[in-house]
Amino acid sequence: MDDSQELFDVVDSEDRVIGQATRGEVHAQGLLHRSVHILVFNSPGDMFLQKRAMTKDENPGYWDTSSAGHVNAGEDYLACAHRELMEELGITGELQFFMKFPASQETFWEHVHSFICTTDQKITINPLEISEGRFWPIPELQEARRNRSGRFTSTFHLIFDNYLKSKT
Repeated sequence: MDDSQELFDVVDSEDRVIGQATRGEVHAQGLLHRSVHILVFNSPGDMFLQKRAMTKDENPGYWDTSSAGHVNAGEDYLACAHRELMEELGITGELQFFMKFPASQETFWEHVHSFICTTDQKITINPLEISEGRFWPIPELQEARRNRSGRFTSTFHLIFDNYLKSKT
């Protein structure tokens, strides 16, 4: 099955399931759906970011959260987060709920639940999903955003800004 045929729950503004549609239908029609984003840190506190593969239908070639993905039909947010960590980074880990965001244009009409994982496991990126990935010291990441030396997804900006606020 190609990616456009993956089945997602369609939800309302309150994140209640109201139907199902394929990835292609959800994106073409701007239907509200669900996703997860995980921030992975190593023990020194550096954040792993992935650069989205050029084959992705949204934000190809942009830096994004450590791991992210759509919640499949019938799947819950936490199960999806664990699945995405394994599919994209080849790791498992304890996930701590961080925050949620309502669906909006900024999140590509996705209700987003974000989680934090701290691990020193070896990350093995999935080349079908990710073109490259690396750990960034937080000050270097802040500088790259300030001087626009990297392209970052709007969802990453939203989550990272909230992460920084939570640390002050």
